[in-house]
Parts: sequence; C-alpha cells; structure tokens
Amino acid sequence: MGRADRVIRFIRMLTNTAGPQAGRPFLLRPWQEAIIRGIYDPVNAEDQRIVRTALITMPRKNGKTELAAALALYHLLADGEINGQVYSAAADRNQAAQIFNAAAAMVRADPDLHGLVNIIESTKRIVHYASGSFYQALSSDARTKHGFNASAIIYDELAQAPNRSLFDVLTTSTGARAQPLTIVISTTSSDPNSIMSELVEYGRKVEEGIIEDATFHPVIYQAPMDADPWDEDVWHACNPALGDFRSLDEMRTFARRAQRVPSLESVFRNLYLNQPVDADERFIASADWDACGAPVDIERLEGRPCWGGLDLSSTQDLTALVLIFPDDEDPPAYDVLCWFWTAGDTIRERGERDRVPYALWRDQEVIEAPPGRAIDKGYVARRLAELLNRFDVQAIAYDRWRIDELKRHLADEGIEAPLTEWGQGFRDMAPAVDALETLILNGRLRHGDNPVLRWCASNASITMDPAGARKLDKQRSIGRIDGLVALTMAAGLAARTEANRPSVYDTERMEGFMFV
Repeated sequence: MGRADRVIRFIRMLTNTAGPQAGRPFLLRPWQEAIIRGIYDPVNAEDQRIVRTALITMPRKNGKTELAAALALYHLLADGEINGQVYSAAADRNQAAQIFNAAAAMVRADPDLHGLVNIIESTKRIVHYASGSFYQALSSDARTKHGFNASAIIYDELAQAPNRSLFDVLTTSTGARAQPLTIVISTTSSDPNSIMSELVEYGRKVEEGIIEDATFHPVIYQAPMDADPWDEDVWHACNPALGDFRSLDEMRTFARRAQRVPSLESVFRNLYLNQPVDADERFIASADWDACGAPVDIERLEGRPCWGGLDLSSTQDLTALVLIFPDDEDPPAYDVLCWFWTAGDTIRERGERDRVPYALWRDQEVIEAPPGRAIDKGYVARRLAELLNRFDVQAIAYDRWRIDELKRHLADEGIEAPLTEWGQGFRDMAPAVDALETLILNGRLRHGDNPVLRWCASNASITMDPAGARKLDKQRSIGRIDGLVALTMAAGLAARTEANRPSVYDTERMEGFMFV
C-alpha cells in the first residue's frame, strides 16, 4: 500500500465532528484524496517523502479544519515516527484550539483510539505513549517556541498571523527529522508582504513551471481577479465543496447582501472566493495600483522637469521623497521616482514591528538606511542635493512638520532647494488626492512597481469632511503611508502648476498684443 493510500485509509476510519457530516465516518471526496496523493505519494529512492512543504489555500467553509485535524492525528498515530512532535499552529489561541478540539473529538468518538492516547485539555496536547509522540496546538506567541524538534506542522489560517515568527521557528526546527512535513491550510492574504502571500506567489511559480521544486506542493483554489464575483460557475471553480458540505444557499444569500451593501463585497471576495482583496476603507484598490506598474527608465528622465513631494518622519520611521515627471502627451502621464530613508541600526527590529522586509529592501537598494539609531537628516539633505543636480526639479511640496531641521542642514551645506509648503488639511490635500486618484484610474501613472511605495499605497485610508473633500488619514491607515503622502503632494503640486499655466490661446493673444 502506498503512502497516500495509508493516509486515506486512516482518515476514513475517523469520525467527522462538525457540519452536516458530524457523527458520520470521514468520507474523503475525490478532490481531498487528490490533495493527499499530491503530498504523500512522491517518494525518493529511500522511500522517504519528497514533499516537505504543502500549501493548501481555498475559501473558508471547505472543510479545512476537519482535514487539518485528521492529518495531525495521522502523523501522531500512524506515520511511524518515533518520538514525533506534531504541531498545529494558528494566529491566536481560539483559532489554535479549533484544530485541537476537532482532533480530540475524533479521538473520543473512537474508543480504540481513545485508549491509545491521553488528551490533556489544559495544554492542548494529545500524547501517544507507545511511540513517545505528541501533538500540540500552538498560538502565535513565538517567544517560547524555540528548542522544538517538529516532525509535522499543520499551520491553520497563516494569512491571519501577526508576523512570520512562529512559522519560521517551527519550520526551522525540523532539521533533525528524516522526512519532516509542513502543511499550510489557509485563505489568502491581502497583504503582499505577508508570509502567506510569499508562499502563494512561490506556489504559482511552481505550478507554472517557472520554479522547479519537487519538495513544494501547491494546491490553490482561488477565483481570478478579473472573474465575475457573482457568477456561480466562478464560485464552484474555487470552492470544491460547494453544493456538497459547503452550502450553496448560504453563499447565494451572502452574495445578494454583498451586491446591495458595498462594504460586504471585499468580505465576499476574500472569504468566499479566496481573492487577496483590500479592505473597503483603503484609498487605492490593489488592482488599480498594479495596473500602473509599468517600468520607469530613470536615464531618460534626467534633465526633464519634474515636481516632488517630501514626507519627513520622526527619528526612526520612514522619510520619503517622490518625484513625478510628465511626458509629452496631452493630457500627460507621469513617471514616478521615489527614495526612502530609515535608520540603519534599528532596521531589523522595525521590520519585525511593521511586518515588512526593510532589510531586504535595503539590500535591493529601494530604501537607504544610513548608520544610526535615528534618520540622519544631514544624509537626506546631501542626497537631495545630488538629485537636484541630476533632475530639473521645479518644486518640492513638503509637510512643515519637522522641516526646520532639514532646512538647517540644507543651509549648512549651501543647498538651495525649491521647497513649497503643503498643508496636510483638506484645503491642500483634497485636490491632491483627487489629482492622484484621477491619474491612477485613468492609467496615467507609471510607478515601476516599487515595493516600498506599493506597501504604502496598500496601507492608505482616507477620511472625508461633510463637504465630501478627502485627505489621507495616517491614524486610520493600517501601516505606514509616507511614500503615498509624498506622491499625493507631488501629484497635487503638478496639477496646481498645470492649472495655473496659461493656455496656448492666452499666450498667443498676449504676444499679439505686445507685438502691436
């Protein structure tokens, strides 16, 4: 009997504990068996599993918890590992308890299995004394998770993890095992910098043959971003259990509500279609932003007129400068260049805090991190001088907060910068927000897919006054938006300049008047 056949036979002996199948034998569907065969059938010459990481991503209510619990019990009781350590992990204690509770209920439903193990509710642990193995549920506090020797890991809803610490601690604890296995079962994440998004992107490349990695097995049930979210054929394509133990009537009911209540559409698309969509309060939809990701030729922009926005930070956060360059079209499209600075000595700690790879971005040269525990404004001033010499900068809009220190450095270095004060209230920011939104929605922006700027754009939320004017709101935003603030000021400054420029007709009339 092959490895996958043994797993399937074991699971069929268990009892379902939730949903309409509760109390009945665990009947694996063909699509579930296909997932198991893809993970467990490939073996090497020593009859060891080849797959080391399996990614299973699908919408909710497709039986992920029950399948995860069954696989955890298989690795505890039937995989043949001596002194095995099987862990299920989740973002919080309640989520972690779900797989444990399902596994414990499956054991209690079978007197023979119950006689083989000891269930310890207080520590969410099941012990199999005959093999010296145990299964334990863990939550995301990774500080106490070092020193493990995991043989199998089941990570539930990795998309909800506050950071990647627990995932990294567990997956790096398997080095002493001959054939360890990590299975991630989760919906997707709307955060492009999350560990879940990283795994899905890697899985896509494995599926498409871009990357050859026999140790990684992806199973991705997800509706395409351009699919009609209200088409039931789309629903069935990404929900393998729909119409079976996943209720079609409930999905139809929620879809009707989501069509009437716009705030529910993102919930429907994320949880029911497994799409990595943004929350409704965000300023820019990721699809609209990504559509403007055409590459930018920096050499071609040298000497061309441009407008800028400068958003200064506190001592340890993020300072951003964005320049936008109009092309010769009418109306013009704009190329975007951006620079970011942060303190070099604390870059890893703040990367963990902000849940973004600052250190990697520094190595990729999309962020500058001069030494020190605070951002060196003198370094920023000198860098600004280099850019002023390279590009034809007409003006740079700035937020007056913390500008005095930078101005002192500019004066000390003898640098004359065309700085223009730009208020952060509705008066200045509302037309700037409108200008940037128009450029994005009309496809007249080329930002080169800068990862730091994309992160800032994905975080941004707006607030509105009673008259309908809008501005960016750092308090409501889910992360740093400094780069988008700088881009918004640059777009507003360029639009204001364009609006104040005399038309060709006015210029010819004035020249004719002067000639007479």
